[in-house]
Amino acid sequence: MQTALAPEFQGTPDGVAAEAILRKCVHCGFCTATCPTYLLLGDELDGPRGRIYLMKPVLEGATPTRASQLHLDR
Repeated sequence: MQTALAPEFQGTPDGVAAEAILRKCVHCGFCTATCPTYLLLGDELDGPRGRIYLMKPVLEGATPTRASQLHLDR
């Protein structure tokens, strides 16, 4: 997944780790079969693929919405 990290994340350990995770994910969905939160709630946004989708704009500098925070904090 193409990502343009916000300047405050570029070169930081967390930014480097997040970018590596975003680049590895091919959105295949295989991880949902073993994700406890997804299995419990059944909502795509509560699984790894959904959380990556929600986190990408935040890493690019956007302010997280209340709905995004709900899914990211579960």
